[in-house]
Order: sequence, then structure tokens, then C-alpha cells
Amino acid sequence: MRIGIDAFGGDFAPTNPLQGVLLALAELPAAVEVWLVGEEKEIQKVAQQVGLQIAPPVYILPASEVIEMDENPARSIVQKPNSSIVVGIQALKDGGIDAFISAGNTGAVVAASVLKLGNLPGVSRPTLGAFYPYGQNQYSLICDVGANVDCKPEHLVQFAQLGTVYMREVLGIPQPRVALLNIGEEPSKGNLLAQQAYALLQQTPDIHFVGNAEGRVLTQGFADVYVTDGFVGNILLKFGESLYELLREKVPTNPILERLNYENIGGLPFLGAQGHVIIGHGISSPKAFRNMIRTAVSVVEARLTDKIAAAFKAHA
Repeated sequence: MRIGIDAFGGDFAPTNPLQGVLLALAELPAAVEVWLVGEEKEIQKVAQQVGLQIAPPVYILPASEVIEMDENPARSIVQKPNSSIVVGIQALKDGGIDAFISAGNTGAVVAASVLKLGNLPGVSRPTLGAFYPYGQNQYSLICDVGANVDCKPEHLVQFAQLGTVYMREVLGIPQPRVALLNIGEEPSKGNLLAQQAYALLQQTPDIHFVGNAEGRVLTQGFADVYVTDGFVGNILLKFGESLYELLREKVPTNPILERLNYENIGGLPFLGAQGHVIIGHGISSPKAFRNMIRTAVSVVEARLTDKIAAAFKAHA
């Protein structure tokens, strides 16, 4: 198994990605290789500084350019074909690596994934999922959290299908419950998108739809997968992150609060593209990178893209 990491993605690259690899090496299965994508001399220099040995199972995949956080996503992947994001996604497409991790420009990672990898057959809109904690070390998956700001009802149905496959195949939930984020429990509540999506979700046989979910039930484990458009989902994601930042200094040892810490999740799965892609926060710490590597190994072991493709083929 070969896991590619954008060594120049994120606000603290390449130091944090390389330190994250160093943390992960002690627990990775023997068959896992880590490929650092980026400028070779700089990787070698920083690796020496942090104590990471560039030797099997750690390798370098050279890339001479970097897409900065403020660059236009679609334009940058065309203008910088030798960037760490584009080179990494291309390696994933060519089979040189089995998963790609980046905490760089999210829009560029999404654009490169869609344009270079393409969507799995039957998937019109891949989705970015985020985990929301509840109960005793349990998590729900929210789809979408920013990849698709404007959605049609059928897109929310596909998010539900993608999230269902992820939770079943990666987290081992036999029949994931799916809910639609809304402003009320009744089928008639919400805007036109929510009302039409509710009707479609009810009619989709491979989804265990449990109805509308108000925001207050997220912490109660009402569902395993929550679907919404990326506009609402991203606001919810960023609000959860802000709660942790606001309260951590006041209750630094609170185990419940710590579950809102993005570092413990690491990265978000981009579901529906023809390849395993994990997207991290720009401020990702070494701990976050370690957990992104864990997630990448899990999705590759689960053969997630194959399982999604099979599910959509069966539904067609």
C-alpha cells in the first residue's frame, strides 16, 4: 500500500506533514509505504531537521511547484502542472499511489480530483464528508461540508448513498441511518430543496432514511449520516471548530470537548471520485497528519472506491 502526502500542503508545510509521517511510522503496517510529494531538496533538508529518515518505507515523489492557499483552484491546477497537488493526484490516477492526502488549497484538491481522476460511474457530484462526535467515541458523517455549495435534491440523495457506503465499509455500521438536516422534523418543513430531497430519500431503497434532523439532535446520535448542501454543512463544520477554539483554554482537559478537536479526526474523505483522497485543514498539526494517514490506510484497506462503484452500479 502506497500513501501519498502533499508535503507542501498546509500553513506549516513541509514541517508538519513530515513530523506527522514520523508519528505515523511507528504504528503503520509493514506493507505501507509513504510517498512525500514536493520539492526534493527541501524535503530532504526538513526531514533531517525533524529526524525523519528518507529511506524505505519513506520515499519522495518530486514536484517543483506549490499551489498557495489564496490561488484560484481551477486556474492553478492548469498553470501549475508540476505542483504537489497535481503531481499527487496524477500519481493516484496512474496507480503509483493508492491514496493521496493534502492539507493544501481545498478547492485545488477538489478540482484536480474531479478533473483528473473523474467521478465514479453514476456519481454526478462527489461529496466532502466531516465527522461529528456523539456518545462514547462515536461519530456521524455529515455530507456535504463545502465541495458543493449549490445542490439539487438528487445530489443530496447521492451524498446519502456515498455516506452510507463509507460508514458501512470503513466504520463497520451494517445499516447506517441517514437523516436530512432541516429546520423541523415534519416532511413539509424547510426550503424547496429540503422538501424535494425528503421525498426522494424516502423512495431510495438502498438508503435507511430516518427523516429530518434538527441541529439539536446531532449530539444525540440520531443518525449515522446527515445530508445537506455544502453551504449549510461548511457553516456547521466551522462552527464546531470554533467551539473547540473558544472553550479549550477554559476546560483544557475536558474529554468531551476534545472530541471536537479536528486533530483527532485528521482529514475529511472526498467521496465519489475515482481514487482515495483525504483533505486536511490548512492548519493541520503533525497529530492531524498522523490521523489522516490512518484514515487513508483504512479507506484503502476497505477498497472504498470499489465498494462505492459497486453500490452505484447496483442502484443504476
